[in-house]
Amino acid sequence: MNHRLLGKSGIKVSALGLGCWPIGGTLTNVEGKQASYGIVNDEESIKAIHRAIDLGVNFFDTADVYGAGHSEEILGEAIKGYRDDIVIATKFGNTFERKSRRITGTNTKPDYIRKACELSLKRINIDYIDLYWLHIWHVPKDDLISVKDTLDDLQSDGLIKSYGWSTDLSDLGEYFVKNSNCVAIEHELNVLHDMREIIDLCENNNLASVNRTVLAMGLLTGKYTANSKLPNNDVRGKNAPEWVKYFKNGKPDPEWLKKLDSIKEILMSDGRTMVQGALAWVWARSDKTIPIPGFKTIKQVEENIQAMEFGPLNEDQMREIDDILGERNFIYTIDE
Repeated sequence: MNHRLLGKSGIKVSALGLGCWPIGGTLTNVEGKQASYGIVNDEESIKAIHRAIDLGVNFFDTADVYGAGHSEEILGEAIKGYRDDIVIATKFGNTFERKSRRITGTNTKPDYIRKACELSLKRINIDYIDLYWLHIWHVPKDDLISVKDTLDDLQSDGLIKSYGWSTDLSDLGEYFVKNSNCVAIEHELNVLHDMREIIDLCENNNLASVNRTVLAMGLLTGKYTANSKLPNNDVRGKNAPEWVKYFKNGKPDPEWLKKLDSIKEILMSDGRTMVQGALAWVWARSDKTIPIPGFKTIKQVEENIQAMEFGPLNEDQMREIDDILGERNFIYTIDE
């Protein structure tokens, strides 16, 4: 239970990874809206990573765009002296301006991918990336082929060990998987939002299912109520991007809160916190899943890691949740 494989790569990782988006700090998108969880304490971030390593976590997932490079730099600082024991995933595809910490667009051209890879290696201060993610949700099939060829070249050059795609589009995901050496798909997955087609894709092709938004952007921590209000410098705040569905107008969405309320007793059974129950559901969903909850503090890291002591939910608990929530998966497809 405490370790799983990154698909066909054969790389063994802790069953729980950690997502490094929150520790990147401030960032805005191309429209000027918040694209981060606000201000962060770098010293606390480094201590939290060290605590995670001490407790057995060896898988850290970041991206070049998180904090416009800042997340990668903090991760690189934290893992000094640990590199041989750590599996690092980072991403490419979003262009950004470092000084203003603003996303400026996207780019998947071969020259850009190679340059992005080299800059990530420099920021993290490592010689190779264990898992390199395409970070653009939708990429046309013709462009995917050139992306694949570039990633194969980076792999041959020893700059990356393996690669995958961060997307929730099952049809394009399957095309990429069938026509490349992809070893993993990173996608949204949590007890409120099942992704059956992506899970099937991973299981049928021996891919790792690396899971983001496992705590529904914090909703599954249980600390938010209908009256909670998020600050404006938070991606979940009043001016949140359209894709932020668990929070609306800076507050938790009532419909999602209602669904959570209906299953919280099951999640918190056997002595688990709600966070630990949410992670237990993800592990029980498939033996390919590897949740990567975000973090900012040592306390959050410790609570997440303790979930491994409880293990997955059992079949009866999973069935009961399915009976309560019913059909709840979101199917994303793009016609080509």
